[in-house]
Amino acid sequence: MGEPASFTTEIRDGKRVIQLSGAWTLAWLPSPLAELDQQLQALAAEGVSWDLTSMVRLDSAGALLLWRAWGKQWPLAASIPEEHRHVLLRAESVPAATALPLVPAPTAVLGWLEWFGLRVLRAGSHLRDGLSLVGAILLDIFWLFTHPRETPFREFSATLYKSGALALPVTALVGFLIGIVLSYLSSLQLRLFGAETFIVNILGMSIIRELGPVLVAVLVAGRSGSAMTAQIGVMRVTEEIDALATMGVSRTLRLVLPKVMALALAMPLLVVWCSAAGIFGGLLAANIQLDLSWGFFIETLPRSVPLPNLWIGLSKGFVFGLLIGLIACHFGLRIKPNTESLSTKTTSSVVTSITVVILADAVFAIFTRNVGLPL
Repeated sequence: MGEPASFTTEIRDGKRVIQLSGAWTLAWLPSPLAELDQQLQALAAEGVSWDLTSMVRLDSAGALLLWRAWGKQWPLAASIPEEHRHVLLRAESVPAATALPLVPAPTAVLGWLEWFGLRVLRAGSHLRDGLSLVGAILLDIFWLFTHPRETPFREFSATLYKSGALALPVTALVGFLIGIVLSYLSSLQLRLFGAETFIVNILGMSIIRELGPVLVAVLVAGRSGSAMTAQIGVMRVTEEIDALATMGVSRTLRLVLPKVMALALAMPLLVVWCSAAGIFGGLLAANIQLDLSWGFFIETLPRSVPLPNLWIGLSKGFVFGLLIGLIACHFGLRIKPNTESLSTKTTSSVVTSITVVILADAVFAIFTRNVGLPL
């Protein structure tokens, strides 16, 4: 145990002496250190004498504090025991460039213009790397036309199975439940106006054209996109990507291209699967809630939802798959070889994918606003 670091002022033989007592260690130094540091510097500037004989203990933190207060030179008059002098000698030997300040320097407050500029530069860096990744993928595709035997079918099929086949249960469940909820809430409103038959229009247009692609994209971004980012990130941490470069293997050909192409192919199929499950859920809820016959629903659906709406949904699935795959691989390749960067970039990948998917869906809505309307 020890006593907190303290000092007292005495007059000895007509001279002012600073008596240091207690444990001048990091655990017993008072907080904040800035006040104590200023007091010691003010006393040292007056040319007083220093007495360290009553000091119980001294460590590197206390020695650096005293050495700074003395102006990084030995005082003219001081009583320093031999055990404390050794610690002070170590503080004296610390180079000024590497000595850490005991009082943390105040952080500069960034102005709004600097903050905005940093964000623009970061966005520009992502855009540059993203365009480079797209260019590398296009070059790999052109190269595969002349070297078809080098096509990574194994990686493509593995990604197609993990991102497509294994996602069938969860997409069907979510689509089925969304169809039930949408049908139930819509039937409550339509019954007030005697327009129960329009439940077919609402379910068909909303699920096939909008909800199906968006729901599948969100699920795939959270499930498969994060897995792709983490997989590439772990390869970055374990230096497997560097090993591929050493062996002359293209990382985009073996890692990025199969994932992007597999997602682009799997997403439209998942959209059809999820939309079918949503329509079935809505049909079941409409039959229970509105007593709407199954035959009427199936017969009315093609007239209420023209075929172009299905093509729009499939096109959205293809584009969303490309975007999710590119974003997942982009953030995976930007991961630094540490675990903190791995978790941060994986989270950023999922958030960015969902945001870009919603923006792309808005663009689709604007350009296809006059396409697929029922006659």
